[in-house]
Amino acid sequence: MYKVLGDKTRLKILLFLKSGEKNVTTIAQEVAMEQSAVSHQLKLLRDNKIVISRREGKVIYYALADHHVMDILNQTFEHVLHS
Repeated sequence: MYKVLGDKTRLKILLFLKSGEKNVTTIAQEVAMEQSAVSHQLKLLRDNKIVISRREGKVIYYALADHHVMDILNQTFEHVLHS
């Protein structure tokens, strides 16, 4: 899991999803990347059960899989800051 979370782009995506579900276009604008690159990162996060997705028509929305994802990130950041 830490290998997946160790990427700066994926961390940016997860921190953005902290505020709720978003579609790929919105995420791509936030992280200043092409939609195809963001989709690739989201697939990796989804395959590792870190994010979930749901389809509404042609649009796919992504959200954190559960609150444990942010708990892990927060504990990691807290540990790094105390080092």
